[in-house]
Amino acid sequence: MKLKIYNNAAEAAGILSRGGFEDEEIAASVREIVRGVRGGGDEALFAYCKKFDGSDLDKNSLYVTQKEIQEAYDALDPALLSSMKKAAENVFAYHSRNPMREDIRTEGGRTTGYTVRAVERAGIYVPGGTAPLFSSVMMGVLPAKAAGVEHIFVATPAKGGKVHPAVIAAADLCGAERILKAGGAQAIAALAYGTESVPKVDVIAGPGNIYVTLAKKEVYGQVGLDMLAGPSEILIIADAHQNPVFVAADVLSQAEHDRRSRAILLTDSRELAEKVQAEAERQLGLLPRQEIASCSLEKGGGIILVKDMEEAVRLANEIAPEHLEISTANCEELLPKIRNAGAVFLGGWTPEPVGDYFAGPDHTLPTGGSARFFEVLNQDVFLRKMSVIRYTREQLQADGEDIVRLAENEHLDAHANAVRLRLKK
Repeated sequence: MKLKIYNNAAEAAGILSRGGFEDEEIAASVREIVRGVRGGGDEALFAYCKKFDGSDLDKNSLYVTQKEIQEAYDALDPALLSSMKKAAENVFAYHSRNPMREDIRTEGGRTTGYTVRAVERAGIYVPGGTAPLFSSVMMGVLPAKAAGVEHIFVATPAKGGKVHPAVIAAADLCGAERILKAGGAQAIAALAYGTESVPKVDVIAGPGNIYVTLAKKEVYGQVGLDMLAGPSEILIIADAHQNPVFVAADVLSQAEHDRRSRAILLTDSRELAEKVQAEAERQLGLLPRQEIASCSLEKGGGIILVKDMEEAVRLANEIAPEHLEISTANCEELLPKIRNAGAVFLGGWTPEPVGDYFAGPDHTLPTGGSARFFEVLNQDVFLRKMSVIRYTREQLQADGEDIVRLAENEHLDAHANAVRLRLKK
């Protein structure tokens, strides 16, 4: 199929519109699963794993064993394991930068500030889907580890009771305490509420399909979340000087993820647009996952011609993409104008996969326009600021009348009295 070229953004309205999570039939199914696991514990969890993944699990087989971990290492190509270790080092080093620090200050007799604590337990969800996403293990576990989370649990679907060796090795390599052989809404519910065999966690992070996302939405408030993520997406801004072979490859890099993925190019050059169109068609025919990529390009892909780079930036901020590549000669000049994006990749030598796997920044990013208010998964997701306040007797005497007055005017007399009693000589 040919990647369609649109003359302007108005023509491309169909590919620019993105749905949310309004599928009521799926939402009702997810609510049933969450209620079932919340009330039924292990028994319900095992039943749903059997139903959806064909896994015969019990309390003795729910977690990956040390034997299975060793077998996973043995099964891996040593070169792959070496690359995974290098990537893990980069990701951990990145997430260890500039940690959130305690800030407590004393001015006169008033001490205020906050202290920082990591959550005790984190659940990292790793999709099982059509490919072994061991990189998602790293991108979930390592920010939690950098934050200082004591107990980190990975949950991933086990088709027929088996987890891919690369996923097992990545989880062990990154320091996960245990690997739970359960996925889908049932795993989210188990992590959120706890069962006889699964400890309740404080934060759940990591991407998943619509069932996982709706389950996270359902349990929010019971646990903390990173974000509600949907299908993957890439937006590329490219000028006439870019290599169409590279640009086409970058379009396809996200299109192969999922049939609902989105891949859009903004350019002010019709010549580049036509070259990318032809090159994308050629490269698509060579891809093992061409059926998936073709479907996503047909439904959510395209090339939109813009008047200039200013219009491209304006559109990018409206779209608020998960991944934004700025492949232009003046990419550094455009970056300060970008307000909304999950991650920004600068220059023609920075394709999106360097962020997916190796550079260090996380690849778990807000989608569907939610980059306007969600941020990339990072160590702060697993940290909490706790306020710290201390007054001396003299400072309370100085501030007390104001505090009492404010409380009384909200008709909260007990609040006022807790201060007033201390003001008596």
